[in-house]
Amino acid sequence: MELSATEVAEVAKLVLGTDTDPGPWHVEPIAYQSGSPATGGLARVRGAGDGRPWSVFVKLVHHPRHWPLLHLVPEQFRDELCRTLPWRQELAMWKQPFAGHLPEGLRVPVLYRITELDDERLLLWMEDVDAIADAEWTLDHYRRAATALGGLAALRSTPELLAGAGEPGWALRMLVGNRVMRGSVPALDEDGIWAHPLVVSTVDARLRDDLRRIAAAVPEILDRLDALPQALAHGDASPQNLLVPRGEPDVFVAIDVAFQCPLAIGFDLGQLLVGLAHAGHVDAAALPAIHDMIVPAYLEGMRTNGVDPDPDAVTYGYVGGLAARAALTSLPYETLGAPPTEQLTTVWRQRTALTRFLADLTLNLLEPAVAKG
Repeated sequence: MELSATEVAEVAKLVLGTDTDPGPWHVEPIAYQSGSPATGGLARVRGAGDGRPWSVFVKLVHHPRHWPLLHLVPEQFRDELCRTLPWRQELAMWKQPFAGHLPEGLRVPVLYRITELDDERLLLWMEDVDAIADAEWTLDHYRRAATALGGLAALRSTPELLAGAGEPGWALRMLVGNRVMRGSVPALDEDGIWAHPLVVSTVDARLRDDLRRIAAAVPEILDRLDALPQALAHGDASPQNLLVPRGEPDVFVAIDVAFQCPLAIGFDLGQLLVGLAHAGHVDAAALPAIHDMIVPAYLEGMRTNGVDPDPDAVTYGYVGGLAARAALTSLPYETLGAPPTEQLTTVWRQRTALTRFLADLTLNLLEPAVAKG
C-alpha cells in the first residue's frame, strides 16, 4: 500500500487537531486473511508531531476484480461476483441510515478522509482504535454487544429505512448462493474428502448426513427469514468488528459493516456467536453459554429502544441466518491438500466441534421436519 507523504501529513494534522508539523512517521502493514473480496490492504501509520504521538488506520477498499483470491472462485461465477458485489458498502457506516441510528453504547470510528485512487480503489483513513484483544472478551462483553445489536435493529427497523433498502435478504441470498451452495455444499458429495485420514479422524459419523439435511433445508430457511420482521443490521457483527476501546470500556466501535439490506431481526447474533470461534480464539465448548445469553440481551436492547419483539422471531432470525451463512462453511476443506501437521489436526478438531454445534442448533430449529428425519 503506497501512501502519499503530503496526504499523510494532512491527515495527521486532522488527528492531532493542529496545524503543526506532524513530525516523522512510518507505516506498519497489518497482516490479514484475504477473506473479503473488497479488502485490498490494511495499515497503521504512526508518527509524533510536536512531541505528541499520533496514529491512523488506513484501509484499501477495491473492486473484487483485484482480489488476490479471485482465482479460487469457479471461473463460471467470477463475473457474477465482480458484477454484483457492493464493494463500496463499507462507506455506509458513516452515512445517516447507519450512523444516525445507533443506540447508546455503539459508535463508528472517526473517518478523517476518503481518498479515491481511481474508479475501482479507495483509501479509508480512520480512527486507530486502541481496542482490547480478542482473548479479553468475556461473557459480559457478549451480553452488552448483543444488547447494542438489538438496539441497532430496533432503531433501523422503521418502514422509512426499510423501504429504500431493497428486497429482504437479497445480500444474504447472494452470499449463500455463491459461497455456500456453490462453494461448500458440493464437498458433501465428494467421497474422497470424507475418506481423507484427517477428516476420518476428526469428524463424527453423523455430521456429513446432518449437513446434507441442512443443505436441503437452506431454501426453506431463506424463505422463512424473508418473511420475519426485518431490520437493517450491522451485517458482520463478529467481536472482531465490534471493537472495545481501552479508554471507553462501555462502548463498542462498529467497523466493517456488510449486508446493508433488510434482514430478519436477530441476524447479527450469528456472527457475534461464532466470529472468534471460527478464528480459533474461542473453543466450541464455550459457545453454549454465549448462545444462552445473547438472545435475551438482544430482546432487551430492542425493547429499550422502543420495539417489543417476538422472541421466537428473533431466535429464528439468529439461528436461521447462522445456519444459512456458516453451518455449511465451517469445515476447512481447503486445507486438505496441505502436509499433515499437529497444528492442522488441531484446526480440524476445532472446526469440527464448531460445525457440530452449528449443525445441532440448526436441526433443533428445523424439528420435527428435519431433525426427526
